[in-house]
Amino acid sequence: MIDRLAIEGYRSIRSLVVDLEPLTVVTGRNGTGKSSLYRALRLLAAAGRAQAVGELAADGGMDAVRWAGPERISRAVREGAPTQGLVRSGPIALRLGFGSADGLGYAIDLGIPVAAASMFDRDPVIKQEHVFAGLEPRPAAVLVERSGPLARVQADGGWRELSRSMAPWASVLDEHQGAADAPEIAGVRRAMASWRFHDAFRTDAGAPARQPQIGTRSPRLDDDGANVAAVLRTSIEAGLGDGIARAIADAFDGAELEIVAADGRMTPALRQQGVLRMLSAAELSDGTLQFLLLVAALTSVEQPGLIVLNEPERSLHVELVAPLAALIRRAAERTQIIVVTHQQQLADALAGLRIELEKEHGETLVAGREGPLDVPAWRWPAR
Repeated sequence: MIDRLAIEGYRSIRSLVVDLEPLTVVTGRNGTGKSSLYRALRLLAAAGRAQAVGELAADGGMDAVRWAGPERISRAVREGAPTQGLVRSGPIALRLGFGSADGLGYAIDLGIPVAAASMFDRDPVIKQEHVFAGLEPRPAAVLVERSGPLARVQADGGWRELSRSMAPWASVLDEHQGAADAPEIAGVRRAMASWRFHDAFRTDAGAPARQPQIGTRSPRLDDDGANVAAVLRTSIEAGLGDGIARAIADAFDGAELEIVAADGRMTPALRQQGVLRMLSAAELSDGTLQFLLLVAALTSVEQPGLIVLNEPERSLHVELVAPLAALIRRAAERTQIIVVTHQQQLADALAGLRIELEKEHGETLVAGREGPLDVPAWRWPAR
């Protein structure tokens, strides 16, 4: 479980550290930085797959995503003076990390490459990586350290070198995941690979979820939702059918789910009270199909370490908010969940840890924090 999340230098987030719980709700008005936090989490997950450099390059490089404000916001600026002092004294960097109270954490430091005659000059470089035990990368807790081309691991009370020639675009999580004396690398990579993100399922007329699909046992939902029928059927056959039936009946006045199979292809359908025939996925409203997709994501056989839902209320009628909240609360009993939403009704109904964001002088902050003492501890390793 992620117990602590740290982000520095990403979009509207200059510096943010938050503690998380099994169910955490991130909320705030439009433009306060909810999307920045969500995208930072996705980027951190990409780092776990050794794809952070590619993800950033696809976004336009470091210049397109880095914090654009001053390194420090003075008291005078916070009291109303114009923002000044944009000249930086330190290197430009983007840093992401998470910690676990009883497990492993990971931190990555990405920077702008030194100017060179290359067509890959949008690619950021990996300055540092750390795998550590506990909530923050304290020197005594670091198990694996990568700084520039040098990577090393704690072994027998000292350090053993893994490499002196790490390429600036290569991640230690990828290059040394099989190191026999560094099982922490494989452990943290495996944990991060289990994270799942669900954002804006397609529900238009041509959406894959509306079309019958070849059905094979499916422990998790595809990003495009194409295998929704197979996921639901897999969960039902694994003994999770009661929870699925309850969620659908609560949302749609006693409706029942049917998985229709023909010629090896499957599609979900609903049998609703007062309707003489089943309604297939192709006939369902956008909101009904969205809810079915969320049911599949939250009741899948796979138990990911983390599920992040970005505005799951989209396309849903207000009457579906309470059933959705109940579904999420039940899912959070077996999997950590972060919900990013601007809908107050959903945030109130979830009743988990609530992180409300606000924006001040262009910077995303946690509302209600009085000062530095309110911020959870996090010490980035020295550059």
